[in-house]
Amino acid sequence: MFLHRQAGTFDVKSFCDAYHLGRDALARMAGYSSRAVADWASGKRVNTSTVQRLTEVTRLCEALSEVVDPNSIGEWLHTPNDAFDGSTPLQLIERGETDRLWRMIYHLESGEPG
Repeated sequence: MFLHRQAGTFDVKSFCDAYHLGRDALARMAGYSSRAVADWASGKRVNTSTVQRLTEVTRLCEALSEVVDPNSIGEWLHTPNDAFDGSTPLQLIERGETDRLWRMIYHLESGEPG
C-alpha cells in the first residue's frame, strides 16, 4: 500500500497521515536520516535494504493499528510507557527492541495476560 515495489518508492505522506506520524518519527523508526525521508517523499527510489526496513516498519504499524487507534499511534510512540520501564515505544524501536512491541501486540490480540 505505502511501498510501491515495482516503482521502488515509498509514499511517505500517506504513511505518515495513516498513523499520524511526523516525518521525524518515521526516520527514527526506519533508522534513516530526515534527509532520506525527505528524498523518499520527493519520489527518490529506495534501495533493497531500505525496502526491507520500510516493510518491517509498515508491518509494525499495521499490527499496532489492530490494537491501538491508528489516529493515536504517533502520540503513543512518543509517550513513556511503564510496561517498557518508562521508555517510549519509539525508543524501543531505536534500540532494536521491537520484539517487546510485538510481544505486547500478541498479548493484547490474544487476551493472554502479559
